Formats: sequence, C-alpha cells, structure tokens
Amino acid sequence: MHARPLHPDPTVAPPPQEWAQQTNGAPRPAGAASSPRVLGTAAPQITVDYRVAREIASQVAKQREELLKTKPDMDRASEEQRCLNWIAEAVALWSDAQAMTPQEDEALRRAVYDLLFRAGRLQPYLDDERVEDIIIQGPGEVWLDYGDGERRRVGPIADSEEELLELLRELARGSGHSERTISTANPTLALSLQDGSRLQAITGLGPMTYAVIRRHRVSHADLDDLVRLGTIDPILREFLGACVRAEKNIMIAGKQKAGKTTLLRAMLKEFDPECRFATIQTEDELFCHANGYHKQVVSLVGRESNGEKDVTGRSAGEVTLLDLMHPALRMSLERIVVGEVRGPEVVAMMQALTNGSGGNLCTIHARRPDIIFDRIAELYALAQENLSEQLAYRQTANGLDFIVYVDMTDETQIGGRRHRYVSHVLELTGIGENGRPATNEIFSPGREFGELRAVPRMEPGCIDDLRRVGFDSSLLQQPYGAWQAPLPLKVGVSR
Repeated sequence: MHARPLHPDPTVAPPPQEWAQQTNGAPRPAGAASSPRVLGTAAPQITVDYRVAREIASQVAKQREELLKTKPDMDRASEEQRCLNWIAEAVALWSDAQAMTPQEDEALRRAVYDLLFRAGRLQPYLDDERVEDIIIQGPGEVWLDYGDGERRRVGPIADSEEELLELLRELARGSGHSERTISTANPTLALSLQDGSRLQAITGLGPMTYAVIRRHRVSHADLDDLVRLGTIDPILREFLGACVRAEKNIMIAGKQKAGKTTLLRAMLKEFDPECRFATIQTEDELFCHANGYHKQVVSLVGRESNGEKDVTGRSAGEVTLLDLMHPALRMSLERIVVGEVRGPEVVAMMQALTNGSGGNLCTIHARRPDIIFDRIAELYALAQENLSEQLAYRQTANGLDFIVYVDMTDETQIGGRRHRYVSHVLELTGIGENGRPATNEIFSPGREFGELRAVPRMEPGCIDDLRRVGFDSSLLQQPYGAWQAPLPLKVGVSR
C-alpha cells in the first residue's frame, strides 16, 4: 500500500462544474459521479471556507423549514430546486462582499449543497469512482484507498467529534434506516448508504470515532464485464452463466475485498429479468430492486434492536435474517439470495439452500478454498442454537452444488497492483471422509504453467444439466482456459 502525505491545504474543493438540471429527480452538480474531487490531482484546486458554507447551509435550512410549513406536500425535486436558488443567492451576496472568482462561487455552492442534501465534506470522496475505501480516524484524519492499491490522506470531514457523529447519524437517517444510530449507548453503526456503499462505524470504545466506508466501484457489472476486467475468462463466464440458468445452488467465497459481492451481482444478471426472487441481507449491497434489470425482487433487510430486551430476553425490535427467511418462503419466490454471511445468519442461508427450490446464491468470507467447510461449521457453532459440526457438513453437502472462490493477489507493496480473479470452482458431490463434504475441482489455478486464475480441470457430475441450458461442454477440454497469457505478476508463481 503506497501512502501519500496530507495535502498542504486540507479544505480543497473540486474544479468548477456546470450544474445539471436534475439527476434521479434531484438537482445536483453535473459530473458528481464522473468528475470526482481528489486531492493531489493536477486539476485547478479551489479552497472552500467551510465555516461560511455551514453558515449559508444553516440559513437555507431555516428557509426550507418555513417553506415546508406552508407547502408540506411539495415534492423533493421542487424543494431542492428552491433551495438551490437560495444557495445561489446567498453565495452571490457573499461573493460580492469578498470579490470571489466564478470558480470560487461554484465551489462554495457545491459545498453548501453537499452539506444540505448529501454527505457534506465526505461527498466528493463518495463521488470518486476510483476510491474503494474511505477510512475515518476521528474528524480530522481521513484516508482514501484506491482500487489500484494507492492510499492517500486527505482533509478533515468534520471539525469535532460531535460534528462527525452528527454526520454519521444523518447518513443513517438518509439511508432509510431510522432505527439505526450511533452514540455512547449505541456504539456501533452498520448500514448501506444511498449509493450502495457499506458503512461501519464505532464510537465511545476508544480515543475517537472510527469509520470505514467500503465503496462498490463495480456495482452494475455483468459477467461479460468481469471478463473484460480479467476476473474470469470467457470459458468460466459460460460455465457460471449455465450454472445459474440450470438452477444450481452456488456459494461465492473469498477474502475480504476480493470481489465476492461484485461477482454475485454479475451472476444475478443471469437470472431471467422476470424471475421472482428475494434478497435477504443485513445491509442492502445488491440493490437488485433498483438496478433497472430485475422486475420481481423482494428486497428484505434485517433490522437492529432498539437496545431493549423483551420478556423472552431477546433484543426488542430486532429482525434477523432467520426471521426474514420464514415469511420470504411464503412470497411465491423462484429463488432466494442471501447476502454476506458473517455469523448466525448461516442458518438462514442453509435454509435457503435446502428448502427444495434450486438456483439460490450466497457469499461467505474464507481465507482459502480448503477452509470453507470449517468456516461454515464455525459459524454454525456461533448460532444461538449451538448447532453441530456434523449438521453443518451435512446441510452444506445437501444444499450446495458449487462453490466459487474469488481470490486477490496484492502486489502494491512492491510497485505492482491488485489482481482480483476467480481461482477455484468446486463441485460438491456428497459426504466424504470424516463426514465432510466431498468435492471435485472443476476449475483451479494452472500453477504448472504459471497461472493463478481458474482454468478447466474436469467435467462436473451435473454436466447434462448444464448442456440442457446451452453450455458447450467441449470448452472444458481447454487446459489453459481462454487466457492469452498468465496473470502478469511481479513475483512469479512457484511451479
């Protein structure tokens, strides 16, 4: 990871942009998602005085409050347009008094808009498509991790701990999770932001408030896009698509940040657009109900407790993934997709995989392919019912057809880049030795010729099912896959 020092001016604004009319029903600056503000670029930089921006934002907020008292039924787009006019007027008055340039006017208008309607000083980093992680170490220390492995420190996003906490609370309110907040009484916060980014924050358990926002840089990719990115080759693309169409139950496993959710979203694009299915998640990271492709999605998100206990000792107000599974099964679904499994929700996942219908998908963390079954058993042991290892193995063998492992090789420490790719596809074939699931390696790395990415090894036992949905099984006879050359690494593969 390459780290760069703090920019000499931590209150840097983006180059000026023309303001668009509306995007998704709400006015916002043009290029918000395509012309990001990143410190240290060669573009002209404009300094924003955030004390002034907050003062104008407070003034416009009061005007908005009065407006909504007289017109409570005003739609959101009209409300924001009126506020934009007030922002422009207030900035013009300030500009005349301070002799500001048009570029400084634009930067101040945008900063006020972000404070009122978006994520304040955090917003430019959410808009930057190159940013993968936003790491917040208290209000004054913020780091950006880019997809290529670069890490850069940028300016503060708040002037105090309380301002930072209020920003996090506002993000929770804006995400639609009104029951989620952060305070000394509720020291952790986990949610998905409106753009699909995942936020995890902790306060009151250390010297400062910590937060990480994981952005989904490749949020609308399909399997063809992953071929172009080098995650899979055309042969594996055809195989995975056939597995989905043949209604095989598939688990996607891998390291943190390897791209499991990206692959899951891409595989969901293999569903028929009219397929009726549910997504069951702790935070919504799939956004299938709003991607414009799927027509029949039941999107269910768990709910945290309000901190109190009911008469049974259970956290009041809490809705777990297992709680969601039972009503979901009565929603006339063709498939069920369980998002990232981190704990006792593994029980919900296995219920989805063994409920009788096929074509279900899920993801799970695992450092290596060979420990996936142990990982599932560990999560079973964490479940409230303290389920056994033998049950975990049996349900896994009965419920899963394939495991797809996503790996990442990070060479940023030696001047290289991060490589994300599928390395293994395992077919589950029943119960093997010691009661563990037995597997066949359908795809695995071609280490004998210097390739870490998946290449074909053998036909699965269910090859006829895949042929019935159009898969050409002769593709599996190509020992080098469709890769033009081995993965370009600075440190070669031991053979």
